[in-house]
Amino acid sequence: MTPVSHPASPGPAMPPPAPTAAAAGSTAAGPAKGARITAVTSGKGGVGKTFITANLAAALARRGERVLVLDADLGLANIDVVLNLYSRLTLHDVFTGRTPLDEAILPAPGGFSVLLAGSGLVEYSRMTPEVRDKLLEVIGRVRPRYDHVLLDTGAGISDVVLFTISLADEVLIVATPEPTSLADAYATVKVLAATQSPRPMKLLVNQTQKSGEGRAVRSQLQQVVDRFVNANLPQPVKLDHVGDVPQDTAVRETVQRRQLLLESLPGSAAAQALVAAAARLVGDRQ
Repeated sequence: MTPVSHPASPGPAMPPPAPTAAAAGSTAAGPAKGARITAVTSGKGGVGKTFITANLAAALARRGERVLVLDADLGLANIDVVLNLYSRLTLHDVFTGRTPLDEAILPAPGGFSVLLAGSGLVEYSRMTPEVRDKLLEVIGRVRPRYDHVLLDTGAGISDVVLFTISLADEVLIVATPEPTSLADAYATVKVLAATQSPRPMKLLVNQTQKSGEGRAVRSQLQQVVDRFVNANLPQPVKLDHVGDVPQDTAVRETVQRRQLLLESLPGSAAAQALVAAAARLVGDRQ
């Protein structure tokens, strides 16, 4: 597929710094300053994680938030496809010093900013000390300038994904009601609980088919976590259900057109569900 560029949204891609600056590399382990950082992840690929991330960013921007989406799926990035964006400048160019950070951050449709990652770059298939330090530096520089940063991680529990999640204040796990997705979501929670410091874990259930299905999924996952994970933890993991996104033909239509659902079909059931989920994310930190 030949990439097609999307008309740039008006306004600067990089807002001016906020009055208080965060230290480079600050994480959930210390006081949060500047942007709230949310790692959007999933145990299994193909659950709509990047679609969710992009549209949540648009919903947050509509609430007046200064939002940055950082494509942290290093090496297999695809948020540029979802947003119909094409740029020769990516996170890879920032890491290698070929371009300044400010020039690599782009305005996206939906009123937020995005920092794209390169695709097909084998050097990002594992976390090296150099990649770790560069990612820490980027997070430290963007955090004071935004209200919310969404990290669109890769699927699975590789060292790259786990390190990226460790930089966040909270984790948003995207799952579907499919058994394989639930099993992988549980595996993600288990690994995070065993290897990282405690932080809020939230669950968004995509592609639900009936009312209440997402809450049932959350209840099922929580029961398994309580039995096999929390029994061995000093601080139990509690999954906070932030919403369901129902199966909706509007989603497929907009994905195929490479458009944001909230931009092209804001009245659809899925779009309204994402607006409600964004409100819950903002409300939880107030």
